[in-house]
Amino acid sequence: MSRLKLLLISAGMIMFLMGLLFIFNSPQPGSKPEMSASTDQFKEIRIPQEEIILYKSRQEELQAALQAYFDEAIAAGDIVGAGVSIVKGDSIVISDGFGKRNIRNQEEVDGQTIFRLGSLSKGFTGILAADFIHEGKLHWEDKVKDYIPEFQLGDPQHTEKITLANILSHTAGAPYHSFTNLIEAGLPLQDIAPRFKEVKPISNPGALYSYQNALFALSGEMMHKATGQGIRNSLEQRFFNPLEMCSTTMDHETLLNNSNVALPHSKWRKSWRPKKLNDHYYNAIAAGGISANAEDMGKWMRFVLGHNPEIMSRSAIEETFKPYIEIKGHSKYYQRWPGHVSSYYGFGWRIHKMTEDNAERETTIWHHGGSVNNYRNEIAIYPEADLGICVLLNSNSRLARTVVPDLYAIVKKVFRQPDSHMAYKGLPECRGHNVEEG
Repeated sequence: MSRLKLLLISAGMIMFLMGLLFIFNSPQPGSKPEMSASTDQFKEIRIPQEEIILYKSRQEELQAALQAYFDEAIAAGDIVGAGVSIVKGDSIVISDGFGKRNIRNQEEVDGQTIFRLGSLSKGFTGILAADFIHEGKLHWEDKVKDYIPEFQLGDPQHTEKITLANILSHTAGAPYHSFTNLIEAGLPLQDIAPRFKEVKPISNPGALYSYQNALFALSGEMMHKATGQGIRNSLEQRFFNPLEMCSTTMDHETLLNNSNVALPHSKWRKSWRPKKLNDHYYNAIAAGGISANAEDMGKWMRFVLGHNPEIMSRSAIEETFKPYIEIKGHSKYYQRWPGHVSSYYGFGWRIHKMTEDNAERETTIWHHGGSVNNYRNEIAIYPEADLGICVLLNSNSRLARTVVPDLYAIVKKVFRQPDSHMAYKGLPECRGHNVEEG
């Protein structure tokens, strides 16, 4: 065979092989072309095997400890059921349920079981206000009367001084729980607001902490006037939808039609009895009208800890937790927690200063309790520890008074080793049970 023919055959073979390579490496119809940088990205986020083993080991240890804790509470008749979520770093380590939804049947609580939150709703409202303030749509010192002209508390001089900050911090000067009875009777806020002129103030605005529901709920009306959007839509569009809190609701009808709801219970003699779901506080979403499950509360706490900066910056969130008024005295249950030093109220949240293990340095807890329709709930965020604990109970149980320090002690024991790396930045899958090995 001549040299020319050999060259032509060789060239043909090379062109044929190049064609095959082109065909097999071309993107298929409808597929996305692969980027060469993606390999490097996967190398950057690969988690060492030993970290995965450590994470799963501690998660299992925590699950077993919580199971033992709540089994004991159920056996003692202290509670009926509980939805529990624990967040460490950017990981939702636990979002699970214990006990029963209804004591009369075998339906168990799980991570998707919905509870009414009661005053845990106030924490959502405070952060929503901070979001609007960060955007310049509201200010803490905006006067309530400028947005709700019919509002009057005491005389006009007193009313003129009341700000958004005052009603979000329970410092407007009204007596304890003013017109909570009207909220529970279902009156619209527009009808309640002008009736505050009948109320005699007990202090100047900003001078005294006096817990409220009706006044606090007026903050939602101020946000509506400032933005043109009701509080339901604002919470959904700014928080619930982007955080994929798909089971969180703010109306009675949706709750009634959900098949996985923990019914409320009340104690009769020495046993628990299920009660009906009532429609209280849906006229006051800002103060107590939200319902959610443990899974969604885990997502919420992760956000509050600052792990979703694409939704709201950490600095904007932390505006909510600036102490505005001291909660004096020692009679409140949280003032008897181990290591308690002092308590304050910010905007929809309590702020506790604590000491731990005889250390001189103070630590912080962002906290709130909630009670409505015989549900009793607790949420506690430990910003220095990058930790969140939430417990939802379908009974108004005394356990709620100590469940936060109890669970904190359990978590601290499980994660006692100093090399615990629970937060894997930039890994959206690495939460709860969805840790990928690498």
